[in-house]
Amino acid sequence: MELGLHIADFTWSDGPARLGPALAGHVRAAEDAGIARITVMDHFWQITGVGPVDHEMLEAYATLGFIAAHTTRARLHALVTGVTYREPGLLAKQISTLDVLSGGRVGLGIGAAWNDEESTGLGFAFPPASERFERLEETIQICLQMWSDSDSEFKGRHYQLGRTLNVPQSIQRPRPYLMIGGGGEKKTLRLVARYADACNLGGDAEVLAHKLNVLRQHCDAVGRDYDEIEKTGIFAMDPATTTDDIVRKVDELRGLGFTVAYIYARDITDRASIIGRVGAAVPRLT
Repeated sequence: MELGLHIADFTWSDGPARLGPALAGHVRAAEDAGIARITVMDHFWQITGVGPVDHEMLEAYATLGFIAAHTTRARLHALVTGVTYREPGLLAKQISTLDVLSGGRVGLGIGAAWNDEESTGLGFAFPPASERFERLEETIQICLQMWSDSDSEFKGRHYQLGRTLNVPQSIQRPRPYLMIGGGGEKKTLRLVARYADACNLGGDAEVLAHKLNVLRQHCDAVGRDYDEIEKTGIFAMDPATTTDDIVRKVDELRGLGFTVAYIYARDITDRASIIGRVGAAVPRLT
């Protein structure tokens, strides 16, 4: 069972002026503790449930580049990219670029986007859900084409690319890791079954078991081997969470068939205490 550090809150006791060295130290400490994956949110403002909207938030892909420069082993990706925030050709290029520069450690985590407040605030288009899912599928198709040997045109309903040339290609072969995040039963999990290397789900044991069963049904419908898809879960830790709590939750996920657990902190400003508790769980779960 692998543990991932999901960095959802950058409001630490070091203060905003020290975010650079604080983040560098945080991710190095995570690797040293045996944490195998490091992810960041793709939001421009802080989200409800993690902190106030005006708390510190860093742009995902600039941050992943910074983290890549300060780590050597961890798998890195956004958890997850909002499809409406970047043109697909740029996104595919960003992922393959980061993969090359990191030595083959960067993947794409992507979803249909949901934060209308930050989209409206910063002037991003936020179409209805049905269109966002259409754009999500086309974006995945464009990324897969750009990560292949084909440089042909792409003509979709929402995106048209005249030539999908992408050089250099990723170090990961045959392409970068692809996660589709979210538990939507009619659309999201269908896309996971059709395209993804991994899903990412949250909730209690009953909800998670149900979602996995729905995913299995979608896999059967498209002729995909359910066991090929990596099942990853996510949950929060707060100031009261102990290492024992983390181990119990991860063991619960493992019992359901998950092989990776991403843990994010909320209301914890002491970075060392985050790594201390999560890191102490690593040897107990391997």
